[in-house]
Amino acid sequence: MDVALISDSHIPSREHEIPPSFRERIEVADHVIHAGDFDSKGALAEMRHMATALTAVSGNIDPEIGLPARATVELGGVAFVVTHGTGSKRGWADRVARAVREEADSSAVGVAGHTHELTDTVYDDVRLLNPGSVTGASPADRPTMMTATVGDEELDVTQHEL
Repeated sequence: MDVALISDSHIPSREHEIPPSFRERIEVADHVIHAGDFDSKGALAEMRHMATALTAVSGNIDPEIGLPARATVELGGVAFVVTHGTGSKRGWADRVARAVREEADSSAVGVAGHTHELTDTVYDDVRLLNPGSVTGASPADRPTMMTATVGDEELDVTQHEL
């Protein structure tokens, strides 16, 4: 199963669209995970139109778009706990790892955004993925995202940047 991991679209307040090459990756993915900060109901509607299947959460600028603060999805035998990671940059890894433990066990993978920094790390025995900003919205300096191949409880992640 091919999964697109994205976050921090910020459409329309900071950016106008997702870059075409990233749109293509999103459209061909079997499942899309979006870690929040769509910025508008229109951006969420567009993502729902692009994605074959979507797991999404609200970000700190998404109070009115009707998404949960956390979501858990199992894909190819891998559990993903998705949250935005809202708060100071300093405690981001701790907050996301704690969310994973509250929703699943430490074998689950945490997916969060908020910092706009492309990250694939292990913190306190929990793998954390931050796909950055799919549009390159400030404070990011370029658009980034991740794709993952999942199956048989295995996860292979690739980082993409423009």
